Amino acid sequence: MRKLLIIMITATLLSGCQTAEDGLTTSSTPVAVTGTAASAIAGDMASRLAEQIGPAATTTLKMEKDSSDFAAALEAALKGWGYTVITDGKAGKDVKPVELAYSVDGVDGQMLAQLSTPSVALGRAYSTSAAGATPASPLSIMQRN
Repeated sequence: MRKLLIIMITATLLSGCQTAEDGLTTSSTPVAVTGTAASAIAGDMASRLAEQIGPAATTTLKMEKDSSDFAAALEAALKGWGYTVITDGKAGKDVKPVELAYSVDGVDGQMLAQLSTPSVALGRAYSTSAAGATPASPLSIMQRN
């Protein structure tokens, strides 16, 4: 009985010794990707998305209106693959557009680009330079049901 009481008191005291620090932290900050780096990242991600979401002739994509260089480069790259891209939210009566979300964040000196639709999410890290951007990681693909 006495041992059980000592164990319970010890466990109670030790449970209060947890640190408030979150174990793993990431320093992700939104950054502006401009020029050739934006075009290189958008072109690569658009080609990878095209492999996953189906034919351009039957797929219309809907993006939020954004004035960033990356948004313009992504829209141009998707149109280059033959997709119809809607940024004003106005689609025809018979058209059901696929929602496309995107982000580019700076993480540990690299750029992490992500594209997401209701059925698939893609992500890849890139190393950027004045000459453009090159993939620094394999493509991550998450299929959704």
